[in-house]
Amino acid sequence: MPTLTPFDAVGAALAEEMRRDPTVLVFGEGVATKRQDLLAEFGAARVRNTPLAEGIIAGTAAGAAATGLRPVIDLLFAPFLTYAMDALVNSAGKLRFVSGGQFSFPLVTLAMTGGGWGVGAQHNHNLEAWFVHSPGLKVAMPSTAADFKGLLKTAIRDENPVLFFMDIGLLYQPGEVPAGEHLVPFGQARIARGGNDVSLVSYGKTVHHCLTAAETLAQEGIDAEVIDLRSLKPLDEAAILASVEKTGRLVVVHEAAARAGLGAEIAALAGEKAFARLRAPVVRLGGPDAPAAASYPLEQAFAPSAEAIAAAARRLCT
Repeated sequence: MPTLTPFDAVGAALAEEMRRDPTVLVFGEGVATKRQDLLAEFGAARVRNTPLAEGIIAGTAAGAAATGLRPVIDLLFAPFLTYAMDALVNSAGKLRFVSGGQFSFPLVTLAMTGGGWGVGAQHNHNLEAWFVHSPGLKVAMPSTAADFKGLLKTAIRDENPVLFFMDIGLLYQPGEVPAGEHLVPFGQARIARGGNDVSLVSYGKTVHHCLTAAETLAQEGIDAEVIDLRSLKPLDEAAILASVEKTGRLVVVHEAAARAGLGAEIAALAGEKAFARLRAPVVRLGGPDAPAAASYPLEQAFAPSAEAIAAAARRLCT
């Protein structure tokens, strides 16, 4: 299989879908500048830069989707989504329902999120739980180059608006990507590592922290299973519950703030549907309830480390 970075895997997915479907177009902040290969192949009518006006970009995309196009918009950093909330949440997310199914909104919004570049609090804020909480939207956040490509192709073909979060810390970490047609369905988690003693459930860059923690735990005789959610909405509840029922222990890990995050939802799921199989309390590891620091070492400390994950799992197993 060829090796690509997630950034290049996104480019490959866009190119393949634009060749397949002439209604797919890409616009946003700097897309024609950083995706010059797409501009050369498809022209300025389908690949274009926009002003730094997120609300206008998202509003234009919602209108374009309603008229039969399939826009992919790039709003750069996740905190800028706050300027686009009305178009994405109140329009694109709700109008298919409000119209009784007369309109579809096949719209994908790309946004970089998380630590890794030291860009400071106004550019680094994990907002994915906000959109999971919003009806009508789907949310994806991959951890591997293959899933960046496969999930994005699925998102472009979906009839609903999709928030596609790209973890900054992963964008240039190469990985194997299947050649040719490669689709990853929404709502299907990936078992990144099998295990029987404790379940580590995560998404984005912290999946890799969980895998590192699992290697450490294995040296101590603790067999950790690592679940990569990939799709946050729809959520693969079956995969989570199957793992918890097998191991009896659950640690949920994400970089976003722990309070009211995905970890709380998954802990509630385990408590409601697998309580009898739990052998220890569910543990949530998330970021602090504070803005992210611009300092690179402090930014790295913001996310749960492999050491903290291993320590939490160790406590549950002893």
